[in-house]
Amino acid sequence: MITAKTPWADHLGTVPLHLNYFEGSMFDKVAWIAEQYPDNVAFDFMGRSTTYRQMVHEIERCAKALKTIGVRENDKVTIAMPNCPQAIYMFYAVNLVGAIANMIHPLSAEKEIEFYLNESESVTAITLDQFYGKFEAIRENTKVVNIIIASVKDALSRPLRAGYMLTEGRKIKKIPKDAPVIRWNEFMGMSTHCFYRYKVERKSDDPAVILYSGGTTGTTKGIVLTNKNFNALGEQVVAANPMFRPGDKMLAAMPLFHGFGLGVCIHTMLSVGGRCILVPRFTAKSYAKDIVKYRCNFIAGVPTLYEALLRLPSMDGADLSCLKGVFSGGDSLSIELKKKFDTFLYDHKATIQVREGYGTTETVTACCLTPPHMFKEGSIGLPFPDTYIKIVEPGTDRELPYGEEGEILLAGPTVMKEYMKHPTETAQTLRTHADGLTWVYTGDLGTMDDEGFVYFRGRAKRMIISSGYNVYPGQIENILDANEMVQMSCVIGVPDPYRMQKVKAFVKLAAGIPATEETKQALLAYCRKNIAKYAMPYDIEFKDDMPKTLVGKVAYRVLEEEELAKMKAASPEA
Repeated sequence: MITAKTPWADHLGTVPLHLNYFEGSMFDKVAWIAEQYPDNVAFDFMGRSTTYRQMVHEIERCAKALKTIGVRENDKVTIAMPNCPQAIYMFYAVNLVGAIANMIHPLSAEKEIEFYLNESESVTAITLDQFYGKFEAIRENTKVVNIIIASVKDALSRPLRAGYMLTEGRKIKKIPKDAPVIRWNEFMGMSTHCFYRYKVERKSDDPAVILYSGGTTGTTKGIVLTNKNFNALGEQVVAANPMFRPGDKMLAAMPLFHGFGLGVCIHTMLSVGGRCILVPRFTAKSYAKDIVKYRCNFIAGVPTLYEALLRLPSMDGADLSCLKGVFSGGDSLSIELKKKFDTFLYDHKATIQVREGYGTTETVTACCLTPPHMFKEGSIGLPFPDTYIKIVEPGTDRELPYGEEGEILLAGPTVMKEYMKHPTETAQTLRTHADGLTWVYTGDLGTMDDEGFVYFRGRAKRMIISSGYNVYPGQIENILDANEMVQMSCVIGVPDPYRMQKVKAFVKLAAGIPATEETKQALLAYCRKNIAKYAMPYDIEFKDDMPKTLVGKVAYRVLEEEELAKMKAASPEA
């Protein structure tokens, strides 16, 4: 069998091949850490620090409040929040009462939110005041009983709160006083009505979190992940980073509705005694400022973020000697960008290089990482302890020799439980082999060398990656095709220096519909209502007809090539 058994121990004596995993829930792990380091800071938010003792106290208050409003074991609670204290409290409180956290993007379009709420059968949802309108618009089409409304201002210190209300707060549309919602402070006050039995004992293999991904077919599915999936990830990440020490600071700018942000930046840190610098909304400029201001030890981001940091004048002369780890994921890190960013790190007094990782939401997030001490050009690194990777002939269990390209398969303690309500695709994606392991068929292509280093070669499934977000063209095409003005559509990714790819739509209009600017604007307005902001087409181009393949499918690759040719003609140096 050619399967790469994790060679960390061969290269790093301090990193074991196998780990002993915590048995219990995510909250149990964080509470245990809080007992070890009660006075350590768990997270910082907009200049305000919260200790582990304070955090656990607030989580328990939140859990009692959830119990008071009727949330029970295995209920689903939708969390549509940025990285802020209320989101942290709610995430672990849901876990504490034995419910399941349904994590969604707060910038999702109304119809997407409706889908997420119905797909999960959520009974309760929490979001920010600025997103109230979207939830209220679709609420009657769902089974949601209670909507909890939080506000960023509630988590700020008094001086900052005043400034916030004069700036950002003024832009938020006021929620009617009689709106059928529970305000955050009112909600937390309900904890006084719950006296006992709010804690529900959960096992490590119980479902705990739902994250969304396109699966292997590009259709949105809820990925059901367990307590052990998240706890194991935390222990693996720390084992693969022996320089980590409790109290080390992670800049948590990656969003918590994404496995990378929730799994690595938040739960890994809070389950091992780290300190999260919570960033609710970030730009490259604010990200750079926070790294320096907080003297962060670890940062994680997508390649587009690192590309942007290179161009920031504010980084001139910045001292980055505090950095112990810089991780890149969410998209392929080009060899050239890695060289440029490594040079940038050394020029700013850092003694480390950027380390690329790889993973899927079906395994929470990263399950493979470049070691700190050695690097192979073009490689995404080595599997984590207890994680196995093998390369097979696509769709089969036939392993391929070292160096030969095939489908990447993953096995280990972070492998998901299932796709929610999709047993057929679960069976296609999770397959148990003769070795007794359950393997995830990723749909990604890659190779492995004889030392176990893995090389990502491309995605077998059609997908656009824009600023680290997975965008599935088929979903956008379905939305466009449902509009009465559209006969047929095709969506492609167009190269972009900042986002890596941006979304462009081609549309063949229905008979009698004029190809005018007015029509384009009407379709873009329709898209804004039905498509998340990060997946919005930046342009719609009308076509008299679409190029076709020999079997009659729209030849999207032809459109991609035509777009590239137009870009080169417009900018010969590109």
